[in-house]
Amino acid sequence: MRDFSLGSWGAEPVTTAADRWRQSLDAWALPDDVLASAQESPWIHPPVLFQIPDVIESSPSHDRAREAVPVGGTVLDVGCGGGIAAFALTPPAAHVIGVDHQAEMLTMFQANAAKHGVTCQTVEGFWPAVADATPGADVVTAHHVVYNVGDIVPFLRALDDHARVRVVLEMPDHHPLASMSEAWRHFWQLERPEGPTPSDLVDVLEELGVHVHREQWSGAMRVERNLEQAAHFIRIRLCLPASREGEVREFLATQPESSMRELNTIWWDTSTLAER
Repeated sequence: MRDFSLGSWGAEPVTTAADRWRQSLDAWALPDDVLASAQESPWIHPPVLFQIPDVIESSPSHDRAREAVPVGGTVLDVGCGGGIAAFALTPPAAHVIGVDHQAEMLTMFQANAAKHGVTCQTVEGFWPAVADATPGADVVTAHHVVYNVGDIVPFLRALDDHARVRVVLEMPDHHPLASMSEAWRHFWQLERPEGPTPSDLVDVLEELGVHVHREQWSGAMRVERNLEQAAHFIRIRLCLPASREGEVREFLATQPESSMRELNTIWWDTSTLAER
């Protein structure tokens, strides 16, 4: 039987903003022959890069979240790492909830909560799979996470469902692995994609009926400053054997250092998104 949901006879299926988001992220998949050469998983997130500074500088993302947190309120930080998005808000927040799939990140998050003198709760796992086990909060944050999420609509719905006041996302102009494009070209003669972009995410939210706001700004890039450590992490991400770490170190030494990048704060006040 013909599926009339695709439109008129012979018409192409309608592509949604969410479909385009997923397709753009799918393009980042590594070729089988590259993955087969990896001695360990290239999808690593070194905890050392997620530790928070002693003094957290203000930013549009922190400002948009802070103005929505009541005194003594609660913040839920999804993909929390060490918790910079949460602890930038203490005070006024007095309780923080961290969600992350890496236990080392949650250990760091708990230690930072103690240091900041606030109570905390942690949930280990991937969002939104652990959403039902996670309490709600006044403000929900998710910094530098959405580029890891192909099935974006359930992710966004679960964020919205857990926020009593506001959801605040932060993301760079380009996929975080875009900074490695030259390395992929050098070691594998492999061209990497360019999308998706923050505009694509805004399209998804608008398609869902969300009254979304976007602020663009420049911020410092968090990178591994130690050349030896950087070469180690990049070598793993490039699916190269340990014997080639010296080559990676030599390559990195020839590359210009990037200290700033273009960032985006994307936020909305809680809605009935989950009911739409």
